[in-house]
Amino acid sequence: MAKQKNMTKLQYLIRLAVLIAILILLEVTGLGMIRTGGLELTILQIPVIIGAILLGVRAGGILGGVFGLISLWECFGKSAFGAMLLSISPLGTVVTCLVPRILMGILCALIFKLIYHFAKKLLPFVVASLCGAVLNTIFFMSSLIFFFYSTEYIQGFVYAMGTKSPFTFVLAFVGVQGLIEAILAMVVGAAISKALYMVLYRNK
Repeated sequence: MAKQKNMTKLQYLIRLAVLIAILILLEVTGLGMIRTGGLELTILQIPVIIGAILLGVRAGGILGGVFGLISLWECFGKSAFGAMLLSISPLGTVVTCLVPRILMGILCALIFKLIYHFAKKLLPFVVASLCGAVLNTIFFMSSLIFFFYSTEYIQGFVYAMGTKSPFTFVLAFVGVQGLIEAILAMVVGAAISKALYMVLYRNK
């Protein structure tokens, strides 16, 4: 977008570095992952969403990649669920942690850019923030189903939940947690990105 193109390379790198630092800080302090049973309630997608909106597609992909690397790091002992997936299929775990988050960041930026052409008030920020959270869940669960649904570990969840198909398993597994993540990302992501956008680009 025109306003984003007016950023100098140094400004871009500084803003990107700040968002990466926030992601790392959330991980180090434990604030980024709130564990609730099998999956983790995460707010790590929010800095990715904000960066995608403010800095564009490339930044969205980079921040999504950082988010994915943090998720992968969690699999080495911090997350029992992730550690089990890693022991079952290292390749599947790497793909499940990284690819969905990178795609989420890229598509979030593209969605914002598309809607901003037609509505320049709050709507593009709200829609892009909501889509970021929803896409993160959809891509992650799709990868989980592809690589791990037939494994004994995931079938244990399927049996415990009494689900009969991958679709109903996803609904039961994500449940209220996914809804909370989506609402939180939509409200916080839209509010912060809109405020920062007005400050960063008001004179552009």
